Amino acid sequence: MVKKVFVMLLLFCTAWTARAQELQCDVVVNSEQVQYTDRQLFSDMQTSIFEFMNNRRWTDQPYQPDERIKCRLLINLTAMPEIGTFQANVQVVSLRPTYGTGYETVLFSFIDKDWTFQFNTAQPLDFSENNYTSNLSSMLAFYAYMIVGMDNDSFGRLGGAPAFDRARNVLNIAASQGAGYVGWKAFDGNRNRYWLIDNLQDPQFLPYREGMYKMHRQGLDIMAQDPEKARTTMLGFLADLQRLQQQKPNAAVLRAFFDAKSDELVNMFKTAAPVQKQQAFTVLSQVDPTNNTKYEILLKR
Repeated sequence: MVKKVFVMLLLFCTAWTARAQELQCDVVVNSEQVQYTDRQLFSDMQTSIFEFMNNRRWTDQPYQPDERIKCRLLINLTAMPEIGTFQANVQVVSLRPTYGTGYETVLFSFIDKDWTFQFNTAQPLDFSENNYTSNLSSMLAFYAYMIVGMDNDSFGRLGGAPAFDRARNVLNIAASQGAGYVGWKAFDGNRNRYWLIDNLQDPQFLPYREGMYKMHRQGLDIMAQDPEKARTTMLGFLADLQRLQQQKPNAAVLRAFFDAKSDELVNMFKTAAPVQKQQAFTVLSQVDPTNNTKYEILLKR
């Protein structure tokens, strides 16, 4: 009887843990540019970051195992100025399923070039929401909250607000206690962690955040059933982005949006009616000239 109760408790705890974590995060650490004989260090780093992202709760929301947010951290180590100190550029990517299909859309894609951190296999990664522990744990926590916030915004209007508040708190603590690490302050650059969260919490960017909900719930999620309606919704969102680009040219969050979505936008409109294709091209070529070559396919009959 005691054994049976123990097994039931164990199963309950396991099920609760599975519901608790929000992220299903793949982590890749590329150390090819770093000359160091003990290569096990980089495997340990990858494992530690993987466990940090996947084995803790980032919100109070219940998540079922199949609801966990798929995401990736591609950490490209570029230098080791001294033993235990690393410089890197990192691509953060998150995915979102679309309703009624097996398709996963890239929701967030951002390259952060300002990673400098210490890592020691003997010292486990730790994080406290109200205290600074290390630059690495702060950067990882910041992007965990960003990923959750972006995902929640796509499923509910402004649903990501609590996660973005937590990301802002991480940023404020790291900026004040982080021993001068870059990426946390406005003057560190124009496309860094500061500007990402600043854009998302700026009232002027409210059309962007509301548009992310419209694009996904009223666009991509109905694309298979009603492509005409989905494209009409998307054109409205693109018009909002065009106005934002005029008000806030080269904003970090807009650049991140087109890095994530340019290919998908082409696919959404390349089979549209000629009028919609022309409308999409006109807006996209203005707001995202970097990818203009991609958008030119929309002009073809």
